[in-house]
Amino acid sequence: MTVKTRLGRELSLSEKFSRLCSRLREPEWRRYGGTILAGKVLGVGVVLLVMAVVTGLFFTHVYAQTGTPEVKAADIVNPVNTMWTLVAAFLVFGMQVGFTMLEAGFCRSRETVNVLVECVVDTCLCGILFYAIGFAFMFSHGNGFIGYHWFFLQGAPATYETTGVAFLAVWIFQFAFADTCSTITSGAMIGRTGFVGDLLYSFCVTGFIYPIIGHWAWGPDGWLALMGSDGHFFPSLGMGFHDFAGSTVVHTIGGFIALAGAIVLGPRLGRKFKRDGGGPMLPHDLTIAVSGGLILWFGWYGFKRTRLWLPALPVLLRSFMAIGR
Repeated sequence: MTVKTRLGRELSLSEKFSRLCSRLREPEWRRYGGTILAGKVLGVGVVLLVMAVVTGLFFTHVYAQTGTPEVKAADIVNPVNTMWTLVAAFLVFGMQVGFTMLEAGFCRSRETVNVLVECVVDTCLCGILFYAIGFAFMFSHGNGFIGYHWFFLQGAPATYETTGVAFLAVWIFQFAFADTCSTITSGAMIGRTGFVGDLLYSFCVTGFIYPIIGHWAWGPDGWLALMGSDGHFFPSLGMGFHDFAGSTVVHTIGGFIALAGAIVLGPRLGRKFKRDGGGPMLPHDLTIAVSGGLILWFGWYGFKRTRLWLPALPVLLRSFMAIGR
């Protein structure tokens, strides 16, 4: 039986099943289906093998417990602080949607697919690198220039330092920041690099450049964070380095990397300057670009206000409860 598709009409479920049965009777289609099935089975098998190897290497250490474990104050999770951190993390992560729409709208139509794929792959790559080494370099204890604990989040405490925030909540929040830094760079690279170039600079930014420089200002023992205190850099200053919610660590790093890439790579392909009779490249979809800008605006509330309000949030809640009584 031969299934014919009429122009402009989608096949029904029974027609699709009939077409499948018809194709399975042909040797060429059977080979094609067998190849796809074998590839999927092989892919699942490789993933399971990698999971088994990683689990065996990093997650199978069992230690005997003697007596009742001591509960420390730093191990108690503060639910209010953790909730607030997660809400802000979701807002910041939502900014990736805004970045994707903004960049895809302002670029030329021929570059749209590259922008969409790059933004998705960049987020995935950032998550893997920040889980493996980035968070350790940036937020673990080490020296004034780099941290060297908690690789693959191994040996991490229940809460981060004395914040009372669950450790994984802090990781999710900081992962969203790291992803934002890399995406800031990607906006300047549109039309200047191919997909392999996107992967290379994303690997360097989220795996090494952003975490190491970020450790200086936000790490527990970074040289900028401890600047002005006794026994550290510039003690006569009397105060440490203050970053307004990422203005230096996130925006400056991303901006300088984007500027360096633009200078090194030169103008975008096909760019004609005004002196040569051309002008700025026109965006191909302003509606998408403006919508992305508004989404970024909304996500900015989680980006900019968390570090200011998080320490004061429990005090504010207690004040409201006292007023209510």
